Amino acid sequence: MDSFEEKIKGLVCQLKASISKDPRITDHTSPIVLAVTFTLPSKIQLWIDQLTSLQNDLFVIKQWKSEIRPNQEELLELCQGATGIICILTDSINEDFLTSVGRELKVVSTMSVGYDHIDVASCNRLGIKVGITPGVLTGSTADITLLLILGAIRRAKEGILAVSEGKWGPWNPTWMLGYEFVRKTIGIIGLGRIGIAVAARTIPLGISKILYTTRSSDIGSDVSDNLQQIKAACVAMDQLNNKMVHSALGNSSDTGLEVQKSSLETLLSESDIVVITCNLSDSTYHMINSSNIKLMKKSAVLVNSARGPIVDNNALAEALSSGTIFAAGLDVTQPEPIPANHSLTSHPNCFILPHLGSATQETRTKMAALALINCISGVLGIELAHSA
Repeated sequence: MDSFEEKIKGLVCQLKASISKDPRITDHTSPIVLAVTFTLPSKIQLWIDQLTSLQNDLFVIKQWKSEIRPNQEELLELCQGATGIICILTDSINEDFLTSVGRELKVVSTMSVGYDHIDVASCNRLGIKVGITPGVLTGSTADITLLLILGAIRRAKEGILAVSEGKWGPWNPTWMLGYEFVRKTIGIIGLGRIGIAVAARTIPLGISKILYTTRSSDIGSDVSDNLQQIKAACVAMDQLNNKMVHSALGNSSDTGLEVQKSSLETLLSESDIVVITCNLSDSTYHMINSSNIKLMKKSAVLVNSARGPIVDNNALAEALSSGTIFAAGLDVTQPEPIPANHSLTSHPNCFILPHLGSATQETRTKMAALALINCISGVLGIELAHSA
């Protein structure tokens, strides 16, 4: 957080100068208005509170502090006349909203890596910058993805239910058998930062083959390039002391570890574990549908820690009920929250978490810091740290 703190301090100093009443410093007459649609983690909320204390006729800060999320009308009222907006992924920043807020809006900064809740095309047309928070949530999201994989492949939900419902009987050698990681193939749909971090976490557990589809141009298609990126992720996790990682990444031909770029169809048909870490777009909406699920092995598990609409929930529920695939692990659903009476929530082989991918104290604080940095930067006309 230290680098973020220093960056925020510097930007706040620039903002203070900008909102000074001294005509030698101030080059604007209309007030700077910051709208924050939620309460930030405590460490970053202190900065918002400090900014609030600076309010004058050239600077206004407005914040939604209720635990109940604002409806669209309330959101618009909060953000009316804003110069910069800090929002979250449940806020709908569509064309009507953007045109209604007013012409002073310079930046929309979302505390998320995804931005499908923001009409980026309209923002571009209106000259509004869009800030996002990638990178800082990679590790925590990869961790929760690994938890989902383990929960699905080892039938964790069934085990928990057996204990809580009094169905834990005498030890039985054939009861509730799952699968191991050793010599399995993992398929990663969208080998971006999070996909690479997930791959790195599965290597010490014995994965022997990694199939992937790329999600961005900065990830090369060469096998050795991707091995190096996975190795770098392991370094970041301090896992290179683990002999298994050393041997797996040192010489893949000796250990049997393979890393291959693949078509979606091949990935689905050959993988024991399918992990979705790609962006949501028109091309990925319901990409995992009935037809594609039927390509998977009966023993396969499907894990989604990206965006709910990438998977057709009804098709997945049918596949689990019919035994088309073994199990699923979901941190995201469509809609969110998923209705308690949905067939997926009651299915014993569907391990669902309530969108906890970035839910650590450390990650949420970094995300909030980056969102604040992006917002102030946009207001001051400085290049954003990360933009959509």
